Amino acid sequence: MENQEIQINEVAQKILGQVRRVIVGKDQQLLWVLAAMLSGGHILLEDIPGVGKTTMAVAFSKVMGLQCNRVQFTPDVLPSDVTGYSILDQSTGKMVYQPGAVLCNLFLADELNRATSRTQSALLEAMEEGQVTVDGIIHKIPTPFIVLATQNPTGAAGTQLLPDSQMDRFSMRMTLGYPSVADEAQMVLSRQGRKPMEELEPVLDAEGLTALQEEVAKTYINEQVVNYVVSLIDATRKNMYILRGASPRATLTVTAMAKAVARLRGNDYVTPKDVQEVFVRTVAHRLLLSPKAEAAGMSPYQILGKILETVPAPRIR
Repeated sequence: MENQEIQINEVAQKILGQVRRVIVGKDQQLLWVLAAMLSGGHILLEDIPGVGKTTMAVAFSKVMGLQCNRVQFTPDVLPSDVTGYSILDQSTGKMVYQPGAVLCNLFLADELNRATSRTQSALLEAMEEGQVTVDGIIHKIPTPFIVLATQNPTGAAGTQLLPDSQMDRFSMRMTLGYPSVADEAQMVLSRQGRKPMEELEPVLDAEGLTALQEEVAKTYINEQVVNYVVSLIDATRKNMYILRGASPRATLTVTAMAKAVARLRGNDYVTPKDVQEVFVRTVAHRLLLSPKAEAAGMSPYQILGKILETVPAPRIR
């Protein structure tokens, strides 16, 4: 276990070191994306265009040796573009399945909230079950499978809200934000006569990532910490400012993300601190606030922060 633990840390640092050659000054965000990937989860990046969301996704796919497909979502993208479709083979008279873009290891759904609701929902089965059903036939998606979706901020031209059922399938929602002045200058200088993306070197392959995910999933979490996670989630369902609390899927996601963070820290067990670190990031986008919260100008992050303060954490020896 200890050797595998060291290996996870070493591989993680190599991956991050490579991606930092392309994405400058966003070390913490890159660490969270990697944690979500190690937990087997999906990531939603919400930000304005041009801050490097797509570049980051492509960089991770190259460094991890993953097959990456990208769809630029617009209102005219059809569900079949995502899931695939069947056509008639004239020579055999049989219907032949043509794989859709989602059949890959890393699916980059660019500006997902510009697509129609019907096209957005085409991703639901893939994200939850790792498969698509076309003409009544199930087609398995290669493993590992990660969706890294981007969306423009709500209210931007041509956008619409993602359905709640889809938001619940993302492990976390995060933003990259603008770089600092120094980081932006470094970004420009690093591209003088060079193309950093072409210089990236693969650190592992798809099978290697699957092995790391399986090892992370085995990370020990004792009953006290599990009860702590459940208590935090339950508190979201009883809070006066939350109209709809977090789902059982959120409980599983918080646990999986806490395991990933623990392993990135070099531990083979989950502590309450690991849970606290991932709780807000993995739950905030799943909540529906009450009118009272909106009238008071309260955000999900503030409410969840209060829950962390009020729910007692267990003392682990």
